[in-house]
Amino acid sequence: MIKKILIATVSIAGLGSPAFADMPGKNWISSAKVKAMLSKRGYRVTKLEADDGHWEGEVRKARVNYEFHVDPHSGAITKMERDHS
Repeated sequence: MIKKILIATVSIAGLGSPAFADMPGKNWISSAKVKAMLSKRGYRVTKLEADDGHWEGEVRKARVNYEFHVDPHSGAITKMERDHS
């Protein structure tokens, strides 16, 4: 009986916890600066969030979608890959 209750509790707890992106750090460049930098290069930002210690998201340029990472301190693009999904 206790085993069934424990399994039910663990199952419910797992379903009730939504996934959240990380929060930007204190010394990070702002999301507005990231968007402006990418816009200057011709990209239209469609998604931007703090995750795993960097800015990441999705952009579009010339009808092609890309996934990117940006260093939160320098603003350098550390990943820009065509999205094949």
